[in-house]
Amino acid sequence: MESRFKQQASSEVPALLAKLLEIPENRVSIRRSEKEPATDVIIKAGDRTFLVEFKGSSARAPLLLALTRFNEESRDKGKGAIPLLVAPYMGEAGRRLCEEHEMAWLDLSGNARIKAPGLLINVQGKPNRFKSAGRPPNLFAPKSSRIVRQFLIQPDRALNQRELSQAADLDEGYTSRIVRRLEDSGLIVRDEKGLLKPKDPEQLLDAWHTAYDFMRHRIIKGHVAARSGEELLHKIAGVLEKRAPGYAATGLCAAWLYSHFANFRLATFYLPNGPGNELFNALGFREDEKGANTWLVVPNDEGVFHGAEAKEGIRCVHAVQVYLDLKDHPERSAEAATRLRQDCLR
Repeated sequence: MESRFKQQASSEVPALLAKLLEIPENRVSIRRSEKEPATDVIIKAGDRTFLVEFKGSSARAPLLLALTRFNEESRDKGKGAIPLLVAPYMGEAGRRLCEEHEMAWLDLSGNARIKAPGLLINVQGKPNRFKSAGRPPNLFAPKSSRIVRQFLIQPDRALNQRELSQAADLDEGYTSRIVRRLEDSGLIVRDEKGLLKPKDPEQLLDAWHTAYDFMRHRIIKGHVAARSGEELLHKIAGVLEKRAPGYAATGLCAAWLYSHFANFRLATFYLPNGPGNELFNALGFREDEKGANTWLVVPNDEGVFHGAEAKEGIRCVHAVQVYLDLKDHPERSAEAATRLRQDCLR
């Protein structure tokens, strides 16, 4: 089932293109794309062909993914057809991003910038037809990302909205709003029974990874005496098992437990509550940012623990969360993330 925005855009864009190109509407035809993964519809307007992707938001993450996929298609298909992004309203950040990547776009509010051989259309200043009161929810904010996490924990399972809200521990009204925006962004799809799945789990993970910032958690950096990373991991986990049940390892040490790729020096653990002197003393933890081999993390949302599981007797966050957290880790974190994705997130 198509999102409401895609249905609206499919009906309005042909007329908008006809007006912009100054051709009769009967010279514009639209058909659904079946082969190109980054294309929702193909529009033939006069002697020009547009590969169109609809985005319910001009936020950076979904636009950046669409640009990447369009570029991949352009290399495969060669020149001729014009990739075109369509949004309800293209905000300033989205406009700059499209201009930076030389991507054609138009919005249903009447603005457009389409540059191609022999063609330049630039319409600016039309007001946002879709402006609503209040700030729209961020799809990848700590709370709303619980929903994204559930889709990625079980990407092959179609979920109804109630199952999704229960798994994410969110009320159904909030879940409905986030689901609608994920649909409008083209990141999830709804089947004929109303069940929801990621349109492309890889794309959804990439979108979240682009927006994710591990440093927004509260991170306490320090040192615990140990002769190796593996000894450090087991030493800290043993203490936390008794004094902070509900903990979960992440980052390099958790990636090692999942894939046994690359030795590590830094051990990172999420804690269910803020640590105190009693826990610091039990760990032998000395706060020291420069020489830190231990990060104790108080998460900005308890959703990080969803999907946690034991690996070799040590509780770890789900591999999706480990992959995200590695983005802001030192040492061989980029290599570890690549290996983790290859081994556990296909």
